Amino acid sequence: MDLKIIEENLRRIREAKGLTQAEMAERAGISRIAYRNIENGSSTPRVSTLQNIAAGVDVKLQDLLVPVRTLKKVRFRAAKKMNSRDNILTEVARWLDDFNGLEKLLNACQDYKFGNLAREFSAMQEGDNRAKYAAGKARERLGLKEKEPIRDIAGLLEKCGIKVYPLNLVSDSFFGLSVAEDDGGPAIIVNVWERISVERRIFSAAHELGHLLLHLDAYNVEASAEDKVQEREADVFASYFLMPEEAFISEWKEASGLYYLDRVYKIKRIFQVSYKTVLYRLNEVTGNNSVWGKFYYAYRKRTGKTLGKTDEPEALPPETFQQSPEALRAHEPESLSPSHFVEDRLSRLVRNAIEKDQITMSRGAEILRKELEEMRDIVSLWV
Repeated sequence: MDLKIIEENLRRIREAKGLTQAEMAERAGISRIAYRNIENGSSTPRVSTLQNIAAGVDVKLQDLLVPVRTLKKVRFRAAKKMNSRDNILTEVARWLDDFNGLEKLLNACQDYKFGNLAREFSAMQEGDNRAKYAAGKARERLGLKEKEPIRDIAGLLEKCGIKVYPLNLVSDSFFGLSVAEDDGGPAIIVNVWERISVERRIFSAAHELGHLLLHLDAYNVEASAEDKVQEREADVFASYFLMPEEAFISEWKEASGLYYLDRVYKIKRIFQVSYKTVLYRLNEVTGNNSVWGKFYYAYRKRTGKTLGKTDEPEALPPETFQQSPEALRAHEPESLSPSHFVEDRLSRLVRNAIEKDQITMSRGAEILRKELEEMRDIVSLWV
């Protein structure tokens, strides 16, 4: 039993959960002094004590015993300071190690299709034009037609060698992060918390792809403040990657006979983007700032609700956090189903390994972050 590892993990987990040593001790059913001595490494705990601590803070025993690999080439920026940052990075590192280990075990590693593109873009001057050019080149590399919408961005990213992790984190200031190729990636992690719309998840995945292609020199785990210039460039990349200019103009014209609100909704459904992405593009193409006012007017006339420019249609207020999951789901107008953002490559690898008796069902459950009973149910329904 390595006391140094236990000490580091306990401190990291306690700080991430915002607990004092006294609160940790209370949850574990031990004295504050006993807990303090364990966290500072001055006493050797019993396994049963560690089990009680783990249960008290809702983590696995191995989370206290296993050393954490430190990610270095990662882009993790958030609008606010996050106490859970270290825990997220730890979880991502373990997930990546599990994923990479399974790929090697099954001899199923995939080549990264965008490596040389990132080098090409690094020689260009940053800005909107570079972002638009990069979006077109990325679509071209993926074999997408000029007007073809992206129907399954998670699957598309996985096929080009990018690992995708839908992480459920209760946070309205964190949408995603990405890990560089030379640190176990390339990987894109997207926050799929219920109050984040599917449209936002899809855009976040494309946004992180933009960072992987345009800003590899900024992948540094020590950096946490957002770079507005780079964020803008990644946003432009995502917009044009998901909704190419020519395709948008063509679809917008074809829907010219529809009521304005329904016209925006139709474009939104076609490209699986938010209504704001549609309005930003419409504003850019027409140079007409009234597109926002028209939308809010039409929405208010139909629904009886008034929206400000920073509001999210049908978003729920913070005080409803304790309601049911369905009540907490953030619906945009005509919102997409969560099934529009589903990662499945890791699940296929796990199934392959279990069926070949290369890993146990319990190991498969561990890799997929599922309870053993749920994993048994999944296996029983394999067809």
